[in-house]
Amino acid sequence: MPSALIEVRKGYTAAEEVALIDAVHAALVAAFQIPEEDKHVRLVCHEPHRFAYSPKLAAPDLYTLVTIDCFVGRSVQAKRNLYGEIVNRLGAFGIPADHITILLRESALENWGVRGGQAACDIDLGFDINV
Repeated sequence: MPSALIEVRKGYTAAEEVALIDAVHAALVAAFQIPEEDKHVRLVCHEPHRFAYSPKLAAPDLYTLVTIDCFVGRSVQAKRNLYGEIVNRLGAFGIPADHITILLRESALENWGVRGGQAACDIDLGFDINV
């Protein structure tokens, strides 16, 4: 059950925001093989002056940071697949690949409280994290 945060500098319409959230979620489903209903994605739009970017970017307002917290266990190839899926899907919004940064943070299952406050290591998650 990864938890993702998309941070942007540019305002989008409500429909575009939902589509961005859906794009990152679809990338997680495809690459990490999580259940479709396991959706934990947020989007934050920062005022541009509050969100620094590399001065080398051609279109700084399109800079996008995607941070994903997840359980330990995915293979390097699954992570590579995730990065590619995210970049490809966000490209549909006109976001250049070099304007996307993806930060993946892994935590042990005992560090996640889920399903009513249970440690994730104590329950059957219903999907395999070793992909």
